[in-house]
Order: sequence, then structure tokens, then C-alpha cells
Amino acid sequence: MRTASWFLSLFVPLLLPAFLLAAEPKQPNILFAFADDWGRVASAYAKLDGPGTFNDVVQTPHFDRIASEGVLFRRAFVSSPSCTPCRSALLTGQHFWRTGRGAILQGAIWDGSITSFPEVLATKNYHLGETYKVWSPGFPNDAPYGAGKYAYEKSGGRFNQFSQNVTKLVAEGKPLAEAKQQLYGEVVANFEAMLAARATDQPFCYWFGPTNVHRKWIKGSGKALWNINPDDLQGKLPKFLPDVAEVREDFADYLGEVQAFDAALGEILKRLEATGELENTVIVVSGDHGPPGFPHGKCNLYDFGASVSLAIRWGGAKGGRVVDDLISLTDLAPTFIQLAGGEIPTGTTGRSLVSILKSEKQGQIEPERNAVYIGRERHVEDARADYMPYPQRAIRTHDFLYIINFRPDRWPLGDPYRLDGDRPPTAEEITENTRVTLPDDDAGPAKAWLVGQRNHPMWKAHFNWVFGKRPREELYDLKADPDQLTNVAADPKYAAARAELEQRLLTTLRETNDPRLVDDGKFFETPPMSGPLPPRPAGKKGKQK
Repeated sequence: MRTASWFLSLFVPLLLPAFLLAAEPKQPNILFAFADDWGRVASAYAKLDGPGTFNDVVQTPHFDRIASEGVLFRRAFVSSPSCTPCRSALLTGQHFWRTGRGAILQGAIWDGSITSFPEVLATKNYHLGETYKVWSPGFPNDAPYGAGKYAYEKSGGRFNQFSQNVTKLVAEGKPLAEAKQQLYGEVVANFEAMLAARATDQPFCYWFGPTNVHRKWIKGSGKALWNINPDDLQGKLPKFLPDVAEVREDFADYLGEVQAFDAALGEILKRLEATGELENTVIVVSGDHGPPGFPHGKCNLYDFGASVSLAIRWGGAKGGRVVDDLISLTDLAPTFIQLAGGEIPTGTTGRSLVSILKSEKQGQIEPERNAVYIGRERHVEDARADYMPYPQRAIRTHDFLYIINFRPDRWPLGDPYRLDGDRPPTAEEITENTRVTLPDDDAGPAKAWLVGQRNHPMWKAHFNWVFGKRPREELYDLKADPDQLTNVAADPKYAAARAELEQRLLTTLRETNDPRLVDDGKFFETPPMSGPLPPRPAGKKGKQK
């Protein structure tokens, strides 16, 4: 009898249907930490970039942990270095120019014609939650910036003005560490509220979107709150940033806000680990574009404006890897959808990163990931007196950055209001009011200093170089010129490379039906911008709602 029982226990399972034996793979949670205005700034990159860069000065231990236990992406780029179009592209997995009025900042409207990844996750039984800044397509029936039913921020939003609120608490007599912890406590309480709201065993997708790295900050807060000495940045800033005391202090304050974001990330990770969910959570950490209020940063297609930090940790995947593939943040939407077991909408231009996450290799893993496409249209609505945008498109490969400035007659960062008038703006006005001059560049001390030096013999050429009008084409040899200082588009030595990149870029724009190439850009050139997104090419239609 015992023999018969043993025989049955051994062979009966072989007779059962496979679906009864194969357990459904558990859907992973998704924790997405996405900081406003955080570029490729993290101490994890110091080892990759070599000594002598600003990443030597910043300390981001929690981002570095995600990178060391997961995958650190060396070359990650946004679709557009402006907050709303970047998010429109990221949430849908589409080039920003395919998102209708989501392709601009001020005046943006989401028409719901393109599916976003949270909408797909909602159909796969995910509990959705967000804190602070997202954007309308982020969560179904949600309003911009955390006003809808998926928002978890009742515990407070003081973290978004980190240096201001910590400085105030310290002035009231709180020790610095206690003042910081008070703000971290609000962040964690919001995360805990999201966890408590989900059903038992329900997977979650949580978007943590603080805005503290976005200006404004308290002047001197980098040193006062984080002991970041501005003088430690001397000789470590890229050449397009004036290496002077005022700019170094401003950048040190920026690094302080980056460290504050990293500290809040650490608090969330600690809480996640305490729940026992760490190994079943895909953790993605990144930012929406480069630093605000600095030359070549936010609103620029150069690497300082368009490249961002990106690290992904997924329990079970081999960690400690550095990936050199060129990655667009549009690749995140199909990644999240695939991980959740959903169907990636037809026509999505981003490509899932799951195969890279599952790989055990590092370096260049998928040879076809050898280019990303970047662009911009309108940032500040009235940056130019005629309300026109500054249209740009670029292709960035391992070797080159090629940019087309479609309207080179316009000021790239907005009109230089009153700079030659009877009363130019004061340094205080430029520091406090973005719209006083060059409105696509955020107000701040670095901008104010350089504008103030615009007629100085030592800095006049530098001012014109970073803020002045640009030629129709720009080409940078990234191996010889990693900071993208010298435009070689007109150099005969680069003629073949320039022609190949132009053709490749324009072919992609046509294949993805970029409105910029239709009727001389009428869709983007008509203020206020209006009209539907032109139909997609046959065979590339996305899922419609």
C-alpha cells in the first residue's frame, strides 16, 4: 500500500494539466522615484567618468545602492529637456512630438488619445499611487500635480521646498538632523498611506515625484545643510559653466538638493525593506532633465541638459552591472507594462528594457540601441515676444550629437528682454524672476552673474556663446569634445558624418510623423497651439481611447 502511494505521488503530477502545476509569476511592485530637474548627477557616476568632475563632490549613497545592487545606465536621455513633454513621453513610451499638446510646457493639454503605462497597469490589478509632481496622463482620472484620487500626500509637502523649510526649522531652534528628519517623516508617511490603501497581496505602482531639486533654493544651503564646500568644485565644472565663486556656490546648493532627494529615497527604501517587499519590487530612480538656471542645462539638447541619472534594481536580476546602451526614458513605459504582464500598445516608440535587466552582461548589451532622439518646442509660453517656440531635434549616438535648430533666427532661451534698454534688470531681479530675461532659463544666481557680465571683455563671448543665437545645424564629436564646446557641422572633415546623421534623424522624424515636418511646423507654430495630432503612419497606430 505504501508502495502504491509512493508510485501515485511520483507519477500523478505528470498527468495533471500544466496550468495546475505552473504557478502564475508574481507581479512585481514598481517604485519609481523621479526627481524634478535632476540631471546626470550622482556619486555612482564619479567612478565611470574619472576624477575631476562635479560627481566627485556630490554624495548619493542610496542611488548608488540601487546601482550597485541593480543596473547603472551610463547613457540615459530624456525625450525632451522640459518637464511636461518629458513626462508625456515617459508615461506613454512615445517620442514627445507624438503626444499632441503634451509636447509643450505652458498651455499643455492631455487629450487622452494615447495610452499611458499607469492606465495599462490599472487593468492588471495594480494599486496606483503618487506623491507630488506627475502630470495628467500619469494616473487615470487624476489631475495635474497630485490633486486626484491617486495622490498620497496628506502628510505634507514641505519636502518640496527642502532648503527653505529646513532652514526655517533650524532658525526656530531645531537641530539640523532633527529638522531634516521632520521632512523625511512626511515623505515616509505618504508612502505608508499608499501601502495601507492597497488590498492584500495587491501589487503597487508608486510614483515619488518631489520638486525640491527644481529651483528655488536658499543661497548657501549646500554648505550650510550638507557641508558641500563650493571651493571643492573648483576645476570640476564643465567649461560652459563659469568657474567663479558665485556659480560654484549656486551649483553646490543644487548638489545639496540632489542629496536631499537621495536621503528621502533612502527613507522610502528603508520602509519598503521593512515590509518584506524589497525583492519583489522593481525600483527605478531617475530625473526629468538637467540642472535649471545653468548654461547648457534644462531646455538644452546638450548632454548637460538631456542626459539623466538612471539606475534600476530588480530582485533576482544580476546586480553590479554598468550598461552602455543608449537609453531613452521612453523605454520605461513598455518596461513597466511588460513587467506587469500587460500588452504594450502598438506603435510605442520606446523599447522595453526587460531583456537588459535579465541579462548578466554589461557594457553594450543590445547593439541596436545605438542612438536616442531628443527635441523641444515650447517651454515658457511667452519666452519670445511673438509667442513662437524654439524648435529643435537631435540624434545622439555614441560618437556624435547632431542638432537641427529649425528656427535659427530666434533666441534659443528666449528674448533677452531689456538687456539693451534704458534700465537693464538688476542681479536681484534676474535671480528672482525668470521672465525678466532669457525666460527659458530658470532664474538664479548663476544666470544673474553671467547676464551681469555680458559686456565684460572676459565674459562677453561666453555669454553670447551660451545664450546667443545658434546656427541651423550643430555637430559635436563626443570623443574629442565630450563637453560639446566646438560645433564642427561646417568642418569638411565631418561632412560624411553630418550627412549620415541628418538623414537618420529626418528619416526617424518622418517615420514617427513629427508635426514639425508637416506644413512647416504649423501645429507647433500656431499660438495658442491647437489642433489634433496628425494621424500616425499606417501600421504604427497606437491604441486609442
